[in-house]
Amino acid sequence: MTDLEFGLDTFGDVPEGSSHAAAIRQVVAEAVVADELGVDVIALGEHHRPEYSISTPETVLAGIAGQTNRIRLASGVTVLSSDDPVRVFQRFATVDALSNGRAEVILGRGSFTESFPLFGYDMSDYDVLFEEKLDLFVKLLDEKPVTWSGTTRAALDEADVFPKTESGRLATWVGVGGSPQSVVRTARYGLPMMLAIIGGDPARFAPYVDLYRRAAEQLGTTAHPVGMHSPGFVADTDEEARELFYAPYKVMRDRIGALRGWPPLRREEFLSEVAHGSLYIGSPETVARKIARAVDKLGVGRFDLIYSAGAQPAAARMRAVELFGAKVMPMVRDILAG
Repeated sequence: MTDLEFGLDTFGDVPEGSSHAAAIRQVVAEAVVADELGVDVIALGEHHRPEYSISTPETVLAGIAGQTNRIRLASGVTVLSSDDPVRVFQRFATVDALSNGRAEVILGRGSFTESFPLFGYDMSDYDVLFEEKLDLFVKLLDEKPVTWSGTTRAALDEADVFPKTESGRLATWVGVGGSPQSVVRTARYGLPMMLAIIGGDPARFAPYVDLYRRAAEQLGTTAHPVGMHSPGFVADTDEEARELFYAPYKVMRDRIGALRGWPPLRREEFLSEVAHGSLYIGSPETVARKIARAVDKLGVGRFDLIYSAGAQPAAARMRAVELFGAKVMPMVRDILAG
């Protein structure tokens, strides 16, 4: 598979001693370098927590649009459940205009729930919110007047939504965390699927890729190339990558884990995940070999590296972006071509 696409994902993690504002500007600078190095996509995740600076991915993407030429500009993900589908479409259609057609939205339910109380939504409606809002969003993608009714927002009667995109359709994915129901729903709407693989052997997601393709065939929709995203970090050597990544990652992981009932991260567990799981950490050669194995096992068409997970130093993060674009990507392509 030589036509594999590569992306870089971030939530705008705030480096120690930095500010949210500086972290956002840092992401823009990293995206500019990624664009220059030929990375296909930059994806920004929506969060509403102190560790992360990006709460409105499309606003930052609009800033990136004016400083880049070719890289596609995606969310990763937009929490559709606690937003309004019409406004999400309008904002991303605007980014699409500013970037000459480079916008993509990846819609998800969100593994973090801070946005629900923040915007006045009840967690007991978690499933119906996403079901209904995705249904409306898919109708909006046709860019024609929409008639729709549901329980989670006001009904629409022949409502026309602006701006329109120049291509006539906004590129839209659904982010899936491993629920068979989510896989089938994505196939039912004929949308591309992005798998969030953040732990364990990536091969365990192979049944979901197969389910997506079988469901699309049975439902008469299009099975697009599947994407996957996983955390990692690239440095000049394996040891340097592990040391730069581990301590800030542990702080972030333990803080979130305390809210979810997870035990503190142990270094042995971390090293095991680096060796056998879904942390792509090491030198360019190490990371490239591991990405190639995962892509080969799952047969995906796009690999996104979540290149920030904790308060890694800004200079180290920029180096990770440079190494990913300049070395990891061509190495993966060479391995897969061989």
